Amino acid sequence: MRFDEIAPQKPLSPEQARLKSMKDRVKRDQQAVRAERARQKIKAGQTELANARLAQD
Repeated sequence: MRFDEIAPQKPLSPEQARLKSMKDRVKRDQQAVRAERARQKIKAGQTELANARLAQD
């Protein structure tokens, strides 16, 4: 570990804290969008598979 990784950090100013909060929120929202797209893709694939099985019978 580097010293700056374990050294105590100064508290953020209110402006810096606000920016950090916004950046963190953007990252969470991007992850949520990726997860939702993956869920929709999986659901569409399952529906397509179920329809293919029904058409086959």
